[in-house]
Amino acid sequence: MNDELHYRILVVDDNPAIHEDFRKIILGHQSRNSALDAAEAILFDDQAAGSASPVQFSIESAFQGREALEKVQQSLVEGRPFAMAFVDVRMPPGWDGIETISHLWKADPTLQVVVCTAYSDYSWEKMTEKLGVSDNLVLLKKPFDNVEVLQLSHALTKKWLVTRQAQLRLDELEHMVEERTAELRSSEERFSQAFHNSPIPQAIQTLKAQRFLDANDAFLRMTGFSRDDVIGRTPFNLGLCLDYENRFLGQVRDGKIVRDAEAQISTRGGELRHALLSLEPLNLAGEPHVLLMVQDISERLQLEAQLRQAQKMDAIGQLAAGIAHDFNNLLTIIQGHASLHIDTQTAPPEITASLQQINSAAGRAADLTRKLLTFSRRGIMRLRAIDLNQAILGLGTMLRRLLGEKTTLLTELAKDIPHLYADLTSIEQVLMNLTLNSRDAMTSGGVITISTAHVRFDAESATHPDSRPGEFLRLSVTDTGCGMDSATRSRIFEPFFTTKDVNKGTGMGLATVYGIVKQHQGWIEVVTAPGQGTTFYIFLPVTEGQADDITPEVGESETDDGTHTIFVVEDDASVRALVVEVLKSYNYRVIEAESGDAAIAMWPEVKNRVDVLLTDMVMPGEASGLDVARHCFASKPELKVIYTSGYSSELFATNKSLIEGVNYLPKPYLSRSLTNIIHNALEISSVREPHPAVPAPAP
Repeated sequence: MNDELHYRILVVDDNPAIHEDFRKIILGHQSRNSALDAAEAILFDDQAAGSASPVQFSIESAFQGREALEKVQQSLVEGRPFAMAFVDVRMPPGWDGIETISHLWKADPTLQVVVCTAYSDYSWEKMTEKLGVSDNLVLLKKPFDNVEVLQLSHALTKKWLVTRQAQLRLDELEHMVEERTAELRSSEERFSQAFHNSPIPQAIQTLKAQRFLDANDAFLRMTGFSRDDVIGRTPFNLGLCLDYENRFLGQVRDGKIVRDAEAQISTRGGELRHALLSLEPLNLAGEPHVLLMVQDISERLQLEAQLRQAQKMDAIGQLAAGIAHDFNNLLTIIQGHASLHIDTQTAPPEITASLQQINSAAGRAADLTRKLLTFSRRGIMRLRAIDLNQAILGLGTMLRRLLGEKTTLLTELAKDIPHLYADLTSIEQVLMNLTLNSRDAMTSGGVITISTAHVRFDAESATHPDSRPGEFLRLSVTDTGCGMDSATRSRIFEPFFTTKDVNKGTGMGLATVYGIVKQHQGWIEVVTAPGQGTTFYIFLPVTEGQADDITPEVGESETDDGTHTIFVVEDDASVRALVVEVLKSYNYRVIEAESGDAAIAMWPEVKNRVDVLLTDMVMPGEASGLDVARHCFASKPELKVIYTSGYSSELFATNKSLIEGVNYLPKPYLSRSLTNIIHNALEISSVREPHPAVPAPAP
């Protein structure tokens, strides 16, 4: 076993059950962080660091602080130190956790410590006051999550190893400098090679005057300065780090070593890079110097921010879907009852006008709900192979009319690009929303450019959190508008977020774009800056397949002759009452069931009388609408089935298309839409299988 990959963990807790919990969590999930190993190999030019040897943990127990200290001291004598320790705060009657940690760090300052507590004996401020500010300390609240314990175990042990190896390298370098000071002329070439060829950005300064004595190539590449720019000047002269002297050099003058201190480094071009600084005091030719080492973490922080943004958007999407589902049921009742009385044409004119206003407002609310469903990726799509270039050209005339005379629309379309397997209406909505958003960002007019390209990503180039290797079409919409700052950029896809004036926008345009792109298995990248315009990059997967363009036949509602029976399965009592009232007004016979489970139980008794099954998709109980359809269809293959839903995750999991107006009735719906779809189902003989997900019976 590779000792570098075998980490020793100490659990300090007076409760034996806690020790057993840590053993089950950590030892039951031995794994290796390959990404961190690869980074380690690059950092230390060590090819063996990324070998296939897995990460292994061993755990030892201590039930009191003094016992823990003895174990740590013994591990140092044996040359097998502990990488980390989980320490409980309360351990009567001896030392408490904070006092224990203080003793452990005196014995081994590199020990990574996780403080475990279910109480508030110590605030974080009190802990740091007693222990000092340390990046080796993490707080873990009880009851803790298994995944969190595993993550801490892997992250802190790997941090311990990297820090340990870095310290060894620094010790080696310091020893070399001290050993060769007397022979500086003869050893200068070898030292220069080791220093300048290091992949870690490094520089050497005089401690008193702070002037750079030398800098390696990695440091020059990161900062953008030449060697002549750096030598003889100070960080303040170069504008590298404005608080460098106060925050860091003061500590070195006090004899302290700075390790992985967060700072911002300004490059020659003015770009701010996030970095971790380490400073090591050196003695060269009898004069105090400082070895500065810089680790650029800008890309890592950017990826972490993108991941947090993606997680936030997913959480908002789940909330939007839940709101839309419940809201659709309410709108179905409002819109259905209003349209029912409008259709009777018996109400006084003023009542009819009021009902029409109600119906119109419900329609606008339903449109907003559909946008929420699109954002949350719960909308129904009609997928087929489409030509993206043709879709853009087909919208060109309408877009130019909408954009107005002050806005110039340009297209740069790549030739011979593959097809998309997509919903054409959704893609057109993406184009319209992005171009109109760009128009609004150019109050004095400007240029909008729509372009397409066929791109390929491999494992190295797919750096966006949502990207992946493969072939994609890139749809770009670029404007010359006002651009956005980082705060606005981080919120543009949130529902109802808008920078426009009151009553000038709903805040759903870009949220709808986000939902459509995610539902098409794609992703969005945005490049923008204040005063520099904005470019939206939409990446969508290509396809070589074809899809049928299904257009449902349309029928007119007619009063039934009283011979057809509709089996209505709906858990919302108000919606069910509305449906029954509408169907009975058209002379249909109706059988009701309040849930999928109830419908399945009733089926043997009623199946010979039922002509059409009208079922909601999402209902309480074990049986969904799809389960009901499968059960009924198995014993009655000629049964017509119509699905209705505000949304249904289960439907999308089938990866099958629904045919709106034939076998799918989205909520909310008008009473006329309900009777039309019932009429269509009874009249269109070609629709024998009501849904592709329902298996046909064996011959």
